[in-house]
Amino acid sequence: MLNLLRNLLAILLGILLGATVNMALIHISPALIPPPAGVDVTNTESLSLGIDLFEPKHFVMPFLAHALGTLAGAMIAYLIAAKHKHRFAYLIGVFFLCGGVAASFMIPAPGWFIALDLVIAYLPMAWFAILAGQRIQPHH
Repeated sequence: MLNLLRNLLAILLGILLGATVNMALIHISPALIPPPAGVDVTNTESLSLGIDLFEPKHFVMPFLAHALGTLAGAMIAYLIAAKHKHRFAYLIGVFFLCGGVAASFMIPAPGWFIALDLVIAYLPMAWFAILAGQRIQPHH
């Protein structure tokens, strides 16, 4: 029963931490890399109308938000899970990958960014979380 609770906590905290890191980075993004004039990055319609004004630099923070959010979530899931830790890290990676796939249909972005984001920001970050977790908890 304790293992079940730890594993459920690993999933819940992995999703919560990953989403918090993601949203925090998205929130500070306009202060670090201002969007093109007149584009409201919190509004899908505004993004659709202004996406042609975006330069590659405007995609740095969304990519980092997705990658670092997944990394943080997968890491906490790995560290908390009772057994089969790598499976819980990958579960968090798949969860956020599904969100990335959904976002690629809802939020306009160039194909190169969508491909880069979906291929690198999720499952590879879960794998990096596993590698880091193994260094922190080498006996597991």
